[in-house]
Amino acid sequence: MDLSARLEPVLAVTGETARAVDADARFPDEAIAALRESGLLGLTLPTDVGGLGGGPRELTEVVGALAGACGSTAMVYLMHVSAAMSVAAAPPPGLPKLVEELAGGQVLGSLAFSEPGSRSHFWAPVSQASHDGADVRLRARKSWVTSAGHADVYVTSTLTPGADTIDVFAVPAGHPGVEVADRWHGLGMRGNASSPMTFDTEVPDGYRLGAAGSGFDLMLQTVMPWFNLGNAAVSLGLARAAVDAAVRHTSAAQLEHLDQSLSALPTIRAQLARMSIQLAATDAYLTQAAARIAEPAEDTVLHVLGIKAAANDAALSITDAAMRVCGGAAFSEHLRIDRFFRDARAGHVMAPTADVLYDFYGKAITGQPLF
Repeated sequence: MDLSARLEPVLAVTGETARAVDADARFPDEAIAALRESGLLGLTLPTDVGGLGGGPRELTEVVGALAGACGSTAMVYLMHVSAAMSVAAAPPPGLPKLVEELAGGQVLGSLAFSEPGSRSHFWAPVSQASHDGADVRLRARKSWVTSAGHADVYVTSTLTPGADTIDVFAVPAGHPGVEVADRWHGLGMRGNASSPMTFDTEVPDGYRLGAAGSGFDLMLQTVMPWFNLGNAAVSLGLARAAVDAAVRHTSAAQLEHLDQSLSALPTIRAQLARMSIQLAATDAYLTQAAARIAEPAEDTVLHVLGIKAAANDAALSITDAAMRVCGGAAFSEHLRIDRFFRDARAGHVMAPTADVLYDFYGKAITGQPLF
C-alpha cells in the first residue's frame, strides 16, 4: 500500500504546528483535521466499512512518521486506531454506524481504561456498573485519557454488573455525565490532552462491545497487540528523529580552533554509532513484531509483550544520547531534540508500562500464568 500521497499532506501540517502544540500544551487540531481528510483514521479498518484495509506494518509506518513530526499527534492517532480496532472486533449493536464513522474520519475515538484505583493495571478496573432498567449505569473515574474533551467517542471499561468480569462500552462524548475532570500539562506529549475523566452516565446495553463479561479478552486479544505495536512505533519515530537531528547538528557545527566539525571527534562518532545501531536493531524487532501480529505464530505473544518495552527503553537511551552529543545546543528548541527527549519519556510509563511488560515476558518464558 502506497501511503505517501495520504501521509505527506498530514506531515506538512503536523510539522508546521508541532512546536506550538508543545509550547502551548494545546491539542493538535490542525493535524487531526488533516488526518480526518486523509482517510488515515481508517487505515487498519476493513475496506467494506470504508477503511483502507491496512495492517500492522502500515500502522508502524504511519505512526512512526507522525511521531517524528509531533509525538502528541502520533499518540492521539494511535489511541484512535486502538479504539477503532476494538469497536471493529466487537461492534456495539446500539451504535450500528460507529465502525464506518471511525473509518471515514467523522468520529475520532480514544481509549479510557486506566483508573486511579488500579493505576497502570488497565486490565483491572475498579469502577462499577449496574443495571438501571434497560440501560446500564456507568460510574467510573478514568486517568490519562488521551484526547480527553476532543474525542467523539470513548471506549471505556467497568466491572460487569453483578459479576467479577469486565465490560467495555463505546460512550459518545456528548452523553450526559461524561466530563473532563482536569487539564493536562505534562513533561512530554503535552498536546495529547491526556486528562482524567469521569463517566457517571446511563447508556443503552447496546453500547457494549461484545457479550457481557467479554471485555478482558477484548483488551488482551485486540487492544494490547495494536496499542503495544503502535506505541513502540511512536518510541522509534521519536528516536529516529533524535538520531537524524544529532547527526545533522554534529556534522554542521564547527570547532573553529581545530578547523573540524563536532562529528570529527571520535567520542562523538562513537555515540552516534551506538545510537544508530540501537535504532536499527530495535526497528528490526518492530518489523518482526508487526509480521507476527499480522500472521500469528506460536511466539506472537512474546512479540506483543516485548516490543513496547524494548522500543520504550531504546527511545530513552537514544534521546538521552542525542542530548549528550549535542551539548548545550540540545537544550534550546531549535534542534527539537529537547522535545523528542521529553516525549520519549511518556511511552515507558504508559500502561502497560515497560516494567510490567518485562515481568509478563519473564512469566511467559518460564511457563507461568500472566495474570
